[in-house]
Amino acid sequence: MSTQYAQSASHGLTVSDAMEPYEYQIADDITVDRANEIFRGAHVAYLLVRDHDGRCEGLVTRAGLDSFLTRSWYAERTPLRDTAHQRGPFARPEMALGLAALAMRIKSLAIWPVIDDDGYLLGILTADRVAGLTAPHPVA
Repeated sequence: MSTQYAQSASHGLTVSDAMEPYEYQIADDITVDRANEIFRGAHVAYLLVRDHDGRCEGLVTRAGLDSFLTRSWYAERTPLRDTAHQRGPFARPEMALGLAALAMRIKSLAIWPVIDDDGYLLGILTADRVAGLTAPHPVA
């Protein structure tokens, strides 16, 4: 899909039109072991990670923690900030939705955090929601 097509398919729409709230956030100093417990209890595929100031630091998946979970002493002592996980840059609410769709496709992102100018989480952008809003609609 070309950039021109991506922009025309969602003409006028921005990330703020497509973002959704997401409540599962954890601090970056939480251990891998504790994050795994949260994954089990919340039954979610990913968690958003905050830094010590409360700003969005990234997104971690349960699968991304697997290499740490194979050794219990790693999981008990390793904070999330020391793991490999999706980090910024993140989407901004004023970003054109077509451009966000293109960026998500290039980066192979299913989920993209949306932050404000100060780095605080506003919501998430999902590939499914973006695809639904940017898909060409048949003319009747």
